[in-house]
Amino acid sequence: MTAAASIVGHAPDGSAVASVVLENRHGMRVTLLSWGALIQKLDVPDRGGHIEDVVLGFDALAPYLVRHPNFGVVVGRYGNRIAHARFALDGVEYRLAANQGPNSLHGGEVGFAKRNWSWRLDGETSVCFEYVSVDGEEGYPGTLRAAVTYTLDDDNGLVLDFAATTDRATVINLTNHSYFNLAGRGDVRDHVVTLHADAFLPVDAVSIPLGEVRCVAGSPMDLRAPTRVGARLAAPDEQMRVVGGGFDHTFVLGAGDGLKRAARVVDPSSGRVLEVFATQPGVQFYTANKLDGTFIGKNGAPCGKYAALCLETQHFPDSPNQPAFPSTVLRPGELYRHRAVYRFSTAA
Repeated sequence: MTAAASIVGHAPDGSAVASVVLENRHGMRVTLLSWGALIQKLDVPDRGGHIEDVVLGFDALAPYLVRHPNFGVVVGRYGNRIAHARFALDGVEYRLAANQGPNSLHGGEVGFAKRNWSWRLDGETSVCFEYVSVDGEEGYPGTLRAAVTYTLDDDNGLVLDFAATTDRATVINLTNHSYFNLAGRGDVRDHVVTLHADAFLPVDAVSIPLGEVRCVAGSPMDLRAPTRVGARLAAPDEQMRVVGGGFDHTFVLGAGDGLKRAARVVDPSSGRVLEVFATQPGVQFYTANKLDGTFIGKNGAPCGKYAALCLETQHFPDSPNQPAFPSTVLRPGELYRHRAVYRFSTAA
């Protein structure tokens, strides 16, 4: 295992942005930036040992400092959506930035993805990024101290450990927003996906959950058996239509705080396999329906529709306004913690 860090530029506030590279004995390598605590590159071997980057993003720092589709970042204080950009907690209403139609998305206008996190290496296997979100930032109550530790192991697993504390009751939902393409090029329509979920959360026209936990059986959302992504994208299904012609839904992983199987993705062309495990109750499966080629990614390649897929392990969207959903409230003296594991291997 090796770990190396360097300064690659500066944030708008003048602070130095670090690049941290972790590499294991199999040649798998992850490149992380302190800006947004993001995954910039994830180099993974295929069935023949050829290593390729399997996440969307940019070659340089500069494009990350302006608007982009959250490539590889940690989103917060509340990942996903909060309806009408407001919620009530302990009898007080809090108003947030409405940055996606009437709703608040991924923490607001300047969420955790647009902050330069402090960092420290933990030996040759891990790096910990930390950020302090002050009381009232983006409308959220309480000073929140957040951390995410990335660990690369010798089993080709990238482990993300999230933690946070607060000095005042607040809501929190942290996740990583990486876009995966296991082929390293083209689109993901030939990727084969399995989601270990018996239910999902249907949404309205602006992607807010209806409050229902719906069984996947008999619908295009049933991905419990290996399914080619492209075979479902044209399904005449209202839930797929309202999110732009594809998937952008939370799939329910079940109760309990232990590590649960969330997903398995196979790229037949390269043989790369990604397995996702999570302690959170849900995983947001998104097939990049809204990418349109506007953003030019690595090696000058446009990031178009279906160029990648996201598997964001998280709590449910709009939970602060949906009492039937698992609580996302964090109070003083409590520790917010969850783990996500992205493990890579190959198939014949």
